[in-house]
Amino acid sequence: VQLQAFGGGLVQSGGSLRVSCAASGYRFSHYDMGWFRQALGKERVFVAAITYDGDTRYYADSVKGRFTISRDNAKNAVYLQMNSLKPEDTAVYYCARFTGGRYYDTGNYDAWGQGTLVTVSS
Repeated sequence: VQLQAFGGGLVQSGGSLRVSCAASGYRFSHYDMGWFRQALGKERVFVAAITYDGDTRYYADSVKGRFTISRDNAKNAVYLQMNSLKPEDTAVYYCARFTGGRYYDTGNYDAWGQGTLVTVSS
């Protein structure tokens, strides 16, 4: 199982960015997927999740209305579109494969990408 996150970068406050995650080594379309983020010196926290078929999405309150998670099962990819970015969104963003239970719990994910850094300047 491999997950590779990419697409991070530097963006100004109020701007937009899309990060992507490429999956390989397993039946991608069979698994729900999640995005987490970790700011410097802080714990990793839930951002968003999407069911295996893309029909249902879940968001942390802090990003609801600004971020959109999506997936393309034909491309084995999951995306996180981030709009109206704020300096507090600055973090390393990780994609992960969900195995069951509560989406916000990191212990319910069994594979993680290496992370991609998103920096939002004020």
